[in-house]
Amino acid sequence: MDEQDVNEPEEDFAALLEQSMVGSSSRLQPGQQIEATVLKLTADWVFLDIGQKGEGVLDRRELLDAEGNPTAGEGDRITAYFLGASGGEMRFTTRIGGGGSAQAQMEEAWRSGIPVAGTVEKEIKGGYEVKLAGGSRAFCPFSQAALRRADPEQFIGRQLPFRITQFSEKGRNIVVSHRDILEEEQRKQREGLRETLREGMTVRGKITSLQKFGAFVDIGGVEGLLPMSELGWGRVEDIHEVLTSGQDVEVTIKSLDWESNRFSFSLKETLADPWLQAPQKYPEGAVLTGKVARLDTFGAFVTLEPGVDGLVHISKLGGGKRIKHPREALSEGQTLEVQVEAIDRENRRISLTLPGAAKTEKEAPAEDYRQFLREEAKPMGTFADLLQGKFPKKK
Repeated sequence: MDEQDVNEPEEDFAALLEQSMVGSSSRLQPGQQIEATVLKLTADWVFLDIGQKGEGVLDRRELLDAEGNPTAGEGDRITAYFLGASGGEMRFTTRIGGGGSAQAQMEEAWRSGIPVAGTVEKEIKGGYEVKLAGGSRAFCPFSQAALRRADPEQFIGRQLPFRITQFSEKGRNIVVSHRDILEEEQRKQREGLRETLREGMTVRGKITSLQKFGAFVDIGGVEGLLPMSELGWGRVEDIHEVLTSGQDVEVTIKSLDWESNRFSFSLKETLADPWLQAPQKYPEGAVLTGKVARLDTFGAFVTLEPGVDGLVHISKLGGGKRIKHPREALSEGQTLEVQVEAIDRENRRISLTLPGAAKTEKEAPAEDYRQFLREEAKPMGTFADLLQGKFPKKK
């Protein structure tokens, strides 16, 4: 038997072993993505049930967070990429450059779409310089660093997963995207949330950014807008006085538009409605102190507490003199003593006046007329009496 005959059975055995591990009918290809179940975690490896003959192995370090704690446990499902069969083992990775996969080729990662690990080293024109596994250098545009433009400094020095979007000049020109990874994770989370989220539900989220028109909130796969008008029952002028970026909040879902990818939340609806106790706190005749919130042509709005404003009509201002605009008597932000005239909880309205306010010229004739009807008008008698000149006598 020659040397070739001796080696052939050994080669056939290796081929048969690999086929038995990956399954002859559904052989895995390098770069192929699968969903696997964690069977066991050892000091160095994670063993996976890949739904076929044989088990997969994954470097344990790929499932550790920044503090060194495992991000998945036995029985959990994870997404992994097939690297190849070697030494009787089926090797997988969650990203090239993590754990034992540092030697994987960048070009293969680009072709197969496998994420690669990289460290953001510095900011350069238009984006960041990223150091990939094996010392390769890549460029990540600002627009591809996050789902939404953020402070460039926050990415410097961080190790992040990237997807290679451009590979040319034999690896001398590599462009990567972290945003692609985030969007993929968001899509997976959204699929599950779409089945469970409903308008009116109260959920927990994190403030991702603050804008002049409101705040963006991430509730775990779905990011939506928290408008300024929904920050509280009272008027908020500066959003930074109420919220901070990264803050955990509890919000109510106002609207869910999955087709247009638009979602809105409310912080106000998680807070107690101040109008529920308003009639008890502000009975008619009560004298209170408030702050002038806004001046309009017809009067001044006075804030009694956040979310509860009352109106002092322009006819109650001016100290008995007719004025053309409330600004002639008041200024916004001014502290003012007021008295409750009437309260309408259903329509959320409180009518206010100034304690001891004099009647204006406009009010006096109307009041005199009501007084005339109550006290001065006397029965006119019958029509026959009038014909005979029998008129009622005045006092």
